[in-house]
Amino acid sequence: MGPLVLLFVVFASAVADRRMSIAEKLTEDADLSQFLALLSRNAVANTSLHYRQMTLFAPTNEAFQRYNGEMDDNLVLYHISNLATTLNNIDYAISSELDGNPPLWVTRRRDATHDDLYVNNAKVLVARSYQTTNSNNKRQVLHVIDQVLQPLQPHGPGSLSSPVYSPNAYQFLEHSDLFNIGQHRLRSFRQKVNQLHKKEVFNADGKHTFFIPVDEGFKPTTRSDLIDAKVVDGHVIPHHVLFTKATPDTREFETLAFGDNVKVIISFSTAMNGNEEITYVKSNTVAGDAKHSRGVVLADIVRANIPVKNGVVHLIQRPLMVVDTSVIDFLKAMKGIEKEDGPLCKFYEVILDLGNNNQFLNELNTAKDMTLFAPSNEAWNEPSVQNIVRNHQKLKEILNLHLVRERLAMDTIIHNNMNQLPGTIYQAPTAMHRKYLYFNVITHNNNQTLTVEGGGVNATVTLPNIAATNGFVHIIDRVLGVPYTTIFEKLKTDPMLNITYNLGKREMFNTQLNDMEHRYTYFVPRDHAWLKFQVRHPSAFKALFKMDFGYYTKQILERHVIRASRSYTISDLKLHANETHPFVMPTSRDPLRLRVKESDKNYYVEWNGHWIHVFRPDVECTNGIIHVIDEPFLLESDVRATGDAAPLARAAAIILISIFITILQ
Repeated sequence: MGPLVLLFVVFASAVADRRMSIAEKLTEDADLSQFLALLSRNAVANTSLHYRQMTLFAPTNEAFQRYNGEMDDNLVLYHISNLATTLNNIDYAISSELDGNPPLWVTRRRDATHDDLYVNNAKVLVARSYQTTNSNNKRQVLHVIDQVLQPLQPHGPGSLSSPVYSPNAYQFLEHSDLFNIGQHRLRSFRQKVNQLHKKEVFNADGKHTFFIPVDEGFKPTTRSDLIDAKVVDGHVIPHHVLFTKATPDTREFETLAFGDNVKVIISFSTAMNGNEEITYVKSNTVAGDAKHSRGVVLADIVRANIPVKNGVVHLIQRPLMVVDTSVIDFLKAMKGIEKEDGPLCKFYEVILDLGNNNQFLNELNTAKDMTLFAPSNEAWNEPSVQNIVRNHQKLKEILNLHLVRERLAMDTIIHNNMNQLPGTIYQAPTAMHRKYLYFNVITHNNNQTLTVEGGGVNATVTLPNIAATNGFVHIIDRVLGVPYTTIFEKLKTDPMLNITYNLGKREMFNTQLNDMEHRYTYFVPRDHAWLKFQVRHPSAFKALFKMDFGYYTKQILERHVIRASRSYTISDLKLHANETHPFVMPTSRDPLRLRVKESDKNYYVEWNGHWIHVFRPDVECTNGIIHVIDEPFLLESDVRATGDAAPLARAAAIILISIFITILQ
């Protein structure tokens, strides 16, 4: 090998081993072309790229297309740090190269399956991170992010000579008129902070989250009188910098107003308005006093994720902790005045659509004590619900099913549930005549979820305890009283009806309950009813679950089901069957003879000389009605007789088979 050839081989090997520089990487990646163009226009950034150690946070082209902030040549400096920081050694904050060196805040968001990294509100696309050295042997790191980082920037003619660079939260509040925050003004809250000598709360070093209500949120003007030092503390989360996208939804954080007497926590909440995701903040006063009411106050975040030197600021539509609106005023506020994107705007529109002589609206306006279970915007998008909205008479009934004429905070419901007799759950009468709501509390990993059933529809309370001057609002994920499941699906998913559902899986009895061509009336014993039967008749209960007893189990269940051209509500049954005259209805097994009576707001059916409590009447489904009962239509003799016959039947079958085989031979 000659000298020239050897030199070429060495050169080629060196080129092959050399990693691309950051500048080359940006040039090669077409998805970062807009960031490269921004960087190329800034002399400081270009110099750093070629001569200095650095970290670049490069937004994708899609991120630039979504960005609606100011786009000047200095914006790129907020995406650069003069230290080379890899994913492993990144700290909770990084100093940027923008004037004043405002920090970039770093969040590691961990859950069961992901370990995500955020810089301010931008997610780092970790698979695309890259590190190398430049021609001066300076280490450099590139991180690709999914949002453009937006610094807090001065605005107007005097912006270049602004007296404040990289302000902390108080400096931002004090000089908010100098910064580009749209049309929002913060004078009312600033005045309260200074008046109450709470300046140090917003001046505090460290990393914190601040919620600042805009001036529009101080209407009526009397609202300002309700803001005291404790309320101001309730707008600050210490020791956590919480950007909206980087913070798990519904995760709760203690505020500065979390002490011995008053305890206030804050969390974020999101709701969908069409394809747009809206973020709210809610303060929850879990322990209050004479001046600070318990419950949740919900506020729209009108401008989120404003980075400051000691954390992040979110501008909110109204003060937290302050309970000074009625239920109806809350619904009006959630509908919005300038934009109709509140989490309950569709619910309020449905109420208004009832027009003049609107009794439901009148009651919301006048009631002194109430609890409203308010379906979310998404709940009204169900096709079955859309059909109901057009039927005003039915809609009036449905709306009344969502109203309870007493104050029921979530902890009150939980307490009432715990104090029920074994096998029962708490129920509350609604504004709909003789209709009740049934409550259940599901506990998982120390978290409690409240569910409510009305008219056969089981809904989850997604946002409880919104406090009003005359009661509470709980946001739920379904419209009550508008069935969306068949009887089969209801049995399969209702935790109170597991045993009947499992018995019905044998001999494929349940299959018919998906049929939409017939209407069913099914008297379903709840789990507690079967367990009571087990205590009284243990051997008979055991026989029900034997593998060879499926045929007889099916016969027993058939006694509970009426299949006809219509289904029967409990009121229908009472019209046909009073305490003296039974109503005879055909079943697949034998006629079902029932009498019905009402006593102390409860219904009872009489079967075989025995009165049985109807625990939950009129559970509506798309193909019929379920009546949940406290005892099965079953006698011990049913099980003993059929249970004893089973071995005989098997023996007879064996004898017949033996005879048949003998004949063939």
